[in-house]
Amino acid sequence: MSDYKKTLNLPATTFPMKGSLTQNEPKILDGWYETDAYGAMIGANAGRAPYVLHDGPPYANGHIHIGHAMNKILKDVIVKHRNLTGRQAQYV
Repeated sequence: MSDYKKTLNLPATTFPMKGSLTQNEPKILDGWYETDAYGAMIGANAGRAPYVLHDGPPYANGHIHIGHAMNKILKDVIVKHRNLTGRQAQYV
């Protein structure tokens, strides 16, 4: 039987085969805390035009469902985008 692995023209990469998230995530989070990434982003936008996203009460329209999660995620994305594009954004 042929060894087809040798016939593939795949790019060489330094990425590991497994993500090992349980080992790597704490290192990533520690790096963010050490560099104060969030504080640097907020500090860079100090004094610029404010953008405030007001959030309503949680679960005001019945029992919790996937739409609530999508709502929170989209609002978080909007606020982060505004911060990264130079606005002083808050999620209230």
